[in-house]
Amino acid sequence: MDNLIQLVNRLQRACTALGDHGEESTLPTLWDALPSIAVVGGQSSGKSSVLESVVGKDFLPRGSGIVTRRPLVLQLHRIDEGREYAEFGHLPRKKFTEFSAVRKEISDETDRETGRTKQISTVPIYLSIYSPNVVNLTLIDLPGLTKVAVDGQSESIVMDIENMVRSYIEKPNCIILAVSPANQDLATSDAIKIAREVDPKGERTFGVLTKIDLMDKGTDAVDILEGRAYKLQFPWIGVVNRSQADINKNVDMIAARRREREYFAQTTEYKHLAHRMGSEHLGKVLSKHLESVIKSRIPGLQSLINKTIIELEAELSRLGKPIATDAGGKLYMIMEICRIFDGIFKEHLDGVRPGGDKIYNVFDNQLPAALKRLQFDKHLAMENVRKLITEADGYQPHLIAPEQGYRRLIETALVTIKGPAEAAVDAVHAILKELVHKSINETVELKQYPSLRVDVGNAAVESLDRMKEESKRATLQLVEMECSYLTVDFFRKLPQDVEKGGNPTHSIFDRYNDSYLRRIGSTVLSYVNMVCANLRNSIPKSIVYGQVRESKRGLLDHFFTELGKKEGRQLGTLLDEDPAIMQRRQSLAKRLELYRAAQSEIESVAWSK
Repeated sequence: MDNLIQLVNRLQRACTALGDHGEESTLPTLWDALPSIAVVGGQSSGKSSVLESVVGKDFLPRGSGIVTRRPLVLQLHRIDEGREYAEFGHLPRKKFTEFSAVRKEISDETDRETGRTKQISTVPIYLSIYSPNVVNLTLIDLPGLTKVAVDGQSESIVMDIENMVRSYIEKPNCIILAVSPANQDLATSDAIKIAREVDPKGERTFGVLTKIDLMDKGTDAVDILEGRAYKLQFPWIGVVNRSQADINKNVDMIAARRREREYFAQTTEYKHLAHRMGSEHLGKVLSKHLESVIKSRIPGLQSLINKTIIELEAELSRLGKPIATDAGGKLYMIMEICRIFDGIFKEHLDGVRPGGDKIYNVFDNQLPAALKRLQFDKHLAMENVRKLITEADGYQPHLIAPEQGYRRLIETALVTIKGPAEAAVDAVHAILKELVHKSINETVELKQYPSLRVDVGNAAVESLDRMKEESKRATLQLVEMECSYLTVDFFRKLPQDVEKGGNPTHSIFDRYNDSYLRRIGSTVLSYVNMVCANLRNSIPKSIVYGQVRESKRGLLDHFFTELGKKEGRQLGTLLDEDPAIMQRRQSLAKRLELYRAAQSEIESVAWSK
């Protein structure tokens, strides 16, 4: 079973190396899912002495005020033989064989994170100790709970420490080691108070009673140790730590353990409890319990890891690939993104995505309605016909037929079709622009690169503008062609009994009678309506050819031409990914690496025990 604790040790070290130690709630945190033992106690509870007794070495900084200002993840590894040594997570290749140097490094590393102040930090320090005199165990030493801030500390320090402690012990996978001094009322114990809040039934809490030997004469801790004063699911464990005098004299820790055993065995009140008292028993109990908790959590941990790997891979896929480093790679990446955008734009036109149907609506409803509003019949009313026919002849009366009048009537009617034709070109242009913006927004890859997004959008709209001008020119030419040349066959097919000229007996100002003028108006209206019907069909063809078809064929042709002239640095400016997205991808990639490593670690553990 020892390999289970070693497994969690490796995963916890990996979490810290990758910056995953429970701080960043926006990302999955493996740290939170790993079983751990957090040591909680007030500043004067003897918490440090308990840890040193379990390890059997002096290695923790001592002094007044808050000495522990960062979480210390203490990983104990039992070795069969050899010299004891320690290693820090931040100094992986350096072995410490002098534990006074370990104490100094803890202080120095704390100062590196917090500066030479008395402030605290949530970033853990990792310390592994290898010794034949320890059990396999991981303990997280947290700053001691305090009630007042001292000089050099912010007023919020009391709450900051409590919040840090709470962030560890409120997690359901955390085992709480609540350290309380026996020479103080248990009701005022900081450790018991906060443990009760997060674990009211005492299902995750181990109670440790220190300073039993310092209780007033005539008093004892039996009620507490037997669970009558405050009941927990697990039996209370009492310890007797070295006195300050012993520490000053450098009393050997092994000798201190022996004296501790003797104290419980020889003290009348505690003889019956001696078999489950002392720091050695505490270490063994915690090691065995941690192993069982880890074993029970392994299936859930595997499920969590597998599920999170899938989620991380999906989000990384959504965020897209990281930027290529070479010019060729950058050019290829830009071209691929543009190809995706162009494909989405075509899907809108072809009906795979919505929007393209609006163009048909222009041709089927908007253009016919605009042509109808021209009201040719009013334009060719008798009074208007009389005016134009008369003006066309000038001072000369026409001899056979008012040809110039006919031409002027037709031309002035047909030229008005330019308005609806131009409006149809503009309407289709607006729809195509709208589809470009939709396609830009729907191209997920463009969201990564704001500059490329802007440039592609601008290039597409500029192409549409050029196509619009070309289409407008071609479409208006259709109308101009009809104005420039009239179809003779239409007039040849008219009845031949039309009056030839006016009555020579009338005055020059009354040369045409009403019947004749109405007949001219009717003839011209028939011709104009015929031409209008033809243009109603040919204008959409011109627009589709000049705008819709061209935008499908080469919307980004000009952009690609300019792109080929750019150098690597210029291409890089187009791929200026949002720093927040870059950071997000890096964080996700780190966690994916962590979870894959964790998956491999768990699968490699043998479950024989």
